[in-house]
Amino acid sequence: MEQKTYTLPAIALRGLTVLPKMMIHFDVSREKSIAAVEKAMVEDQKVFLITQRQSEVMDPRQEDLFLVGCIASVKQLVKMPDNIVRVMVEGLERAELMDLDAEGAYLIAEVETVPAGADLEPLDYVASEAMMRLVKEKLEEYGKINPRMVKEILPNLLMIHDLEELLDQTAIQLPWDYTLRQEVLESLFLSVRYEHVIQSLVTEIDVAKIKRDFQMKVKAAIDKNQKDYILREQMRIIRQELGEDNPLSDADEYKKQLKALKADKEVKDKLLKEIDRLKTMPGGSQEGNVIRTYIETLLELPWKKASKDNNDIHHAEEILNEDHYGLDKVKERILEYLAVRSLTDKGGGTILCLVGPPGTGKTSIARSMAKALNKKYVRISLGGIRDEAEIRGHRKTYVGAMPGRLVEGLRQAGVANPLMLLDEIDKVSSDYKGDTSSALLEVLDGEQNVRFRDHYVEVPIDLSQVMFIATANTTQTIPGPLLDRMELIEVNSYTENEKFHIAKEYLIGKQLEQNGLKAEQVSISDHALEKIIHNYTREAGVRNLERRIGDICRKAAREFLEDKKKAIRVTEGNLEKYLGKERVTFEDANEEDQVGIVRGLAWTSVGGDTLQIEVNVMPGRGVLQLTGQMGDVMKESAQTALTYVRSVCPQYGIADDYFEKHDIHIHIPEGAVPKDGPSAGITMATAMLSAVTGRKVYAKVAMTGEITLRGRVLPIGGLKEKILAAKMAHIQKVLVPDKNRADISELSREITKGLEIVYVKSMEDVLAEAFAEGEEHDN
Repeated sequence: MEQKTYTLPAIALRGLTVLPKMMIHFDVSREKSIAAVEKAMVEDQKVFLITQRQSEVMDPRQEDLFLVGCIASVKQLVKMPDNIVRVMVEGLERAELMDLDAEGAYLIAEVETVPAGADLEPLDYVASEAMMRLVKEKLEEYGKINPRMVKEILPNLLMIHDLEELLDQTAIQLPWDYTLRQEVLESLFLSVRYEHVIQSLVTEIDVAKIKRDFQMKVKAAIDKNQKDYILREQMRIIRQELGEDNPLSDADEYKKQLKALKADKEVKDKLLKEIDRLKTMPGGSQEGNVIRTYIETLLELPWKKASKDNNDIHHAEEILNEDHYGLDKVKERILEYLAVRSLTDKGGGTILCLVGPPGTGKTSIARSMAKALNKKYVRISLGGIRDEAEIRGHRKTYVGAMPGRLVEGLRQAGVANPLMLLDEIDKVSSDYKGDTSSALLEVLDGEQNVRFRDHYVEVPIDLSQVMFIATANTTQTIPGPLLDRMELIEVNSYTENEKFHIAKEYLIGKQLEQNGLKAEQVSISDHALEKIIHNYTREAGVRNLERRIGDICRKAAREFLEDKKKAIRVTEGNLEKYLGKERVTFEDANEEDQVGIVRGLAWTSVGGDTLQIEVNVMPGRGVLQLTGQMGDVMKESAQTALTYVRSVCPQYGIADDYFEKHDIHIHIPEGAVPKDGPSAGITMATAMLSAVTGRKVYAKVAMTGEITLRGRVLPIGGLKEKILAAKMAHIQKVLVPDKNRADISELSREITKGLEIVYVKSMEDVLAEAFAEGEEHDN
């Protein structure tokens, strides 16, 4: 095809590109463009269409226009209002702008036609066919994403068999931006034009896929919202027709409950405000559900609703004695507490904390107190709680928010003055969510809990009428400020006699009932019961004792079914048949007095125990060796005892260099069991002095007390358990610090019966009572 040069009127297009064989109409409003169209209509109807680089340029020059445009034929011209002319043109062929005259009434362009792409770049059949097929494949892929195109455009494009025409028509028919069409127009070589078209197609396909995904997601969300809305509206209308639940009827019902509610004006105002908010909420809305739950929670709280207490102190005493054996000191303190409450007619006051080993009846005492006072009983387990919100509640803005355990307990009780048991208060902990113990400070302070604020309720709650009872196994882990707010009542371990009565009067009947047996079917002799307590359990409380009785009842139940027995009697002789071999053995006092062996007394979490401290002296270099898993305090106590022994050795005729030439080894048997504390000080000093001097120590003597460097004996704790352990080991004489006289005086006659209690102030007193009469042995 020959290149030709033409001089034609030109129209500068803004935001539009015309390609060969493209039929399009557009509006022209600039005077030069209108004049160019009119000039073309007067002559051969041909006009040169060239696109501006920047659409905002009103009077373009040659540098403002692209290099390649299109010669077009004007098919129609229609004059519109406001001096606008609508032109319909058909693109004929590409042409390159050689020169532009912009000074006249219209633009005059000197252009040179461009040869066809096939002439500029002849392609063989295979390459041309491959390009054409790939373009058609992409067009079909695009058509699958855009269904409208399948019907209107795609069939015509797929019928084209000329590569150049297919590329141009693809750019014409697809809704591309004018810049893409301009690139296709300026691509004179077919390979370059093909790359532009295929790249644009791939981009359009990717964009269409992403757009389709977004549309589907949006449509799904809209469809679900519309569906939910329609269903809610249908439900609302149905409920209205039936006269049932809807926000307005709910609000009216809440207002009725609010009128009947006994509460302060602050509470009622808050509730009224929330009820009015509920009225404005659409049915089924999330916020409406939150408000509804909040209103119901506040309406269920017993703001000024209280139960009438039973202030009969004799009735309370009967209940405590009926439910518990022993624990006289605990019962006495509780009855004093109840008497003061009755006289002052105040619900608050002192908060009691029952401290003692597991299984000693702390929780059941609290339950009996509630029964005696005719109070509602609420138990709140604090063991393992780490989140402050468990006490103060969550703010209701959070999803799934709820009030704290205290408010929830009040709601369960239904009255403002229940007995609330804070169980295992020594086992609360803290983490990054807050300190639970600090949150309890306000709760257990009678001056502050009048206006306790729960984060969920947001209205002050009066906890002063609540009777708080706390339980703990130890006070070591309770923070000081929290401990200061409570009055401690020690629930000590039971004696064997107390366990015997508890088992006989309470536990046996309870286990018979739980295992479906009657009293006449199974009987346990007193001697068998004593043996169970002494040889099958070792604890401060009675939980394991109850389990052993349960074991007997289960085996008895099986015998009834298998052997058809009418009655079973468990005696000391056949006890092994039901419980197996003895599980607990007690080390009795030695029969003979020995050198370097002294019996000490220790306190453990399951009661008292005796420790046989052994000391050996051997030639060496003055080393003190300690074995038996001793703790730091116990090791320091041993060092103190050694210093004391060395200071008094001249009185016993021991050479000055004796300790430089001899090693001393102190061992406490049961090496796998950790031991600590200062109470074995006088025992270790006595054992060392016995080993060094060769003096024997009475086998039937046990002792406990802390020693100082000058030999003074200081008081210790856990005396009740230690005295019981001494009694079980058949000790005859027990040496205790003189400053522990008050503790001994509180012990019952049952515990001290058969024991000679000797009070010691110094090591001289200890040695006078411990050393056997006779000559010293040579070392």
